[in-house]
Amino acid sequence: MGKTIAEINEKIKKGEAVVVTAEEMIDIVKEKGAKIAAQEVDVVTTGTFGPMCSSGAYLNVGHTSPKIKLGGGRTTLNGIEVYAGFAAVDVCIGATALAQDDPKNKVYPGEFKYGGGHVIQDLVEGKDIELKATSYGTDCYPSKKINNLINLKDLNEAVLFNPRNLYQNYNIAVNLSNKQIYTYMGTLKPNLGNANYCSAGQLSPLLNDPFYRTIGIGTKIFLGGGVGYVSWWGTQHNPGVKRADNGTPLTPAGTAAVIGDLKQMDGKWLKGVSFLGYGATLSVGIGVPIPILNEEMAQFTAVSDEDISASIVDYSKAYPEGISESVGRATYAELKSGKIIINGKQVTTAGISSYYKAKEIAEELKSWIKKGDFLLTEAVAQFPGADSDYKFKPMKIRELKGGE
Repeated sequence: MGKTIAEINEKIKKGEAVVVTAEEMIDIVKEKGAKIAAQEVDVVTTGTFGPMCSSGAYLNVGHTSPKIKLGGGRTTLNGIEVYAGFAAVDVCIGATALAQDDPKNKVYPGEFKYGGGHVIQDLVEGKDIELKATSYGTDCYPSKKINNLINLKDLNEAVLFNPRNLYQNYNIAVNLSNKQIYTYMGTLKPNLGNANYCSAGQLSPLLNDPFYRTIGIGTKIFLGGGVGYVSWWGTQHNPGVKRADNGTPLTPAGTAAVIGDLKQMDGKWLKGVSFLGYGATLSVGIGVPIPILNEEMAQFTAVSDEDISASIVDYSKAYPEGISESVGRATYAELKSGKIIINGKQVTTAGISSYYKAKEIAEELKSWIKKGDFLLTEAVAQFPGADSDYKFKPMKIRELKGGE
């Protein structure tokens, strides 16, 4: 007989809930079996920390006197372009946004020292941000120019909203060409000089709930050091890929959109990042609690790095040209060992996400729950792919001619 989230929450309130991290759950299931583990453990906490480009924040910066309508002109925060086409003083800043005068890749490879992700980090760390804007002026919003300092504590609303986070598995990036290349997976040396990956593996949230049985719309999470929620399935959500016998996808699959109050968050868990030759982004810390409702969930959350593998993809040709091919596979245990074999060659590996910080997030969320400061929520709707009858229909991509 299974448990319910309501029953688990009652145990949390009484200080009786048994909460372990996904790393700890591996040994528990190995020692006692999934059936006993399901009876004894109530919640498993997961965590991940790494660059997540599809992230951003929307802000209400408040009215000036006289008032200004930001949309229709140009608005920047610390020189970074923001979108202001919502209403008079609502703006949105994306993690990969850049300053108009950033040289980008004109001097290759560009450094991209400061972008939208850095602005978000500065906001969360309480720094003053320079707001500059021009507008066309109206009878009700007569000002045509503004140059003010804003601070997170003074904003009416500041919300982190990330349309695509928590990628369920991802590629291992390599370079088969004879020249060095610069990508969102980091710098890749020529002729299989290195292999980069980006996942917490056995701690990664969606790898511990591969069929989205408990993670869905409304799931309460650790987000950027504060409390957030899963708001929808993420863009590029693709649950219909081939999977291993344990349910883990063999290629990139599910994603989640997440949302939370930026004022609750911590710069430790929202870090602006620069990728040489590629651009700027934001590293995000997310932790998801998984209620152990039954034996199946106990088994899912016992998945280990040895049980999860990822596809090795060439980023010099196959990835940029949209060619669906792989040059091999490797488990996360192999990746974390520091070396894998590709085409008979020993290749050095590196993670661009931090397992150390992912573990820290899982431990922090565990402590919140054990202290009774964090209760679980029931998802109000499931992701596509949670229904066993769901068949993914791949999106048809319109072919466009490339430019210079």
